[in-house]
Amino acid sequence: MTQSLVIIAIIIILTNLYYFFSNKYYRQSYFSTALFFKLFFVLIGVTLGFTILYYALSIQNTILVYEGHNGEKADQSFFELLYFSGTTLLSVGYGDIVPVGAARFFALIQAAIGILLPTAYFLKAFDHNNNH
Repeated sequence: MTQSLVIIAIIIILTNLYYFFSNKYYRQSYFSTALFFKLFFVLIGVTLGFTILYYALSIQNTILVYEGHNGEKADQSFFELLYFSGTTLLSVGYGDIVPVGAARFFALIQAAIGILLPTAYFLKAFDHNNNH
């Protein structure tokens, strides 16, 4: 049952993405497929870069703790750090794990990049469309 629902969800998501990118109406708008993919891959690269940075910091010190568990050390695995990096960059910040020590500074920088980078891409696409 779970596997069937996952497959259905993936089909729905892919169908909607296909519709969005193939719809001719959007080709006349401010949307740029090239800029979208560029932003997508840059965000993935930044997320992985910060994940590696957090991983390096976690070798010597605890950098993540569980919120609401009296500062209990969070799992410092690569995938947990990737999750933290992704939620920080996308400004979701669930709050289930929080940075401590030097990671707090880098989390602020990453969150700022997560807000400013898409804004810059939007402005670039808007400006590019106005110049044509």
